Amino acid sequence: SEGGKLLVVPMVGSHWLSMKEVVQKLAERGHEVVVLKPEVSWHTGDKDDHAYTVKTYPVSTKLEELDNSM
Repeated sequence: SEGGKLLVVPMVGSHWLSMKEVVQKLAERGHEVVVLKPEVSWHTGDKDDHAYTVKTYPVSTKLEELDNSM
């Protein structure tokens, strides 16, 4: 099948750990994948991974606030 374009917006936390392998495989199969994540997050969109593109957007939350919320 032909690859398509996918925009992935992972939830904060462990959801990304489940999604990452699927996103990687889709990118390897020819899909153009962009992962959109907040600048402050846990475990989302490793920038060293070249199978897909990672874009960040600014948020007002600091990592300490995110940690404290859990």
